[in-house]
Amino acid sequence: MSTVSKDDAIAVADAILEKKGHDVVMLEISSVASYADYVLICSGRSIVQVKALVDAIQACLKQRHIHPLHIEGLAEARWVLLDYDELIIHVFLEEARYFYDLERLWSDVPRTAFEESPHGTSAEMHHDD
Repeated sequence: MSTVSKDDAIAVADAILEKKGHDVVMLEISSVASYADYVLICSGRSIVQVKALVDAIQACLKQRHIHPLHIEGLAEARWVLLDYDELIIHVFLEEARYFYDLERLWSDVPRTAFEESPHGTSAEMHHDD
């Protein structure tokens, strides 16, 4: 089993932004959860985009020799969960993300929001501890 680092999670955020995913947020949950260190949440504007984001995430981590333990929700592509052990990734269709509001469940953990920089790479936009 591969260990997933914070750098791996940031690389995934970059891959998501390259595919025009939005509202990319990384939550550091290791202090409150035993099953993962990081949760990455992002949104796509269509089912096609959600599937493209999932493909980009898998390709990014495969290059790093990291493979998912489980993927759920890909057929419907409204909410896709990718379990990489220490990193849990949620890829939402916009309206599903607002409905489930997972960030509210983790409001007390450090979070980093990412946005695309003018140069096409990710930039940490906001970091709360």
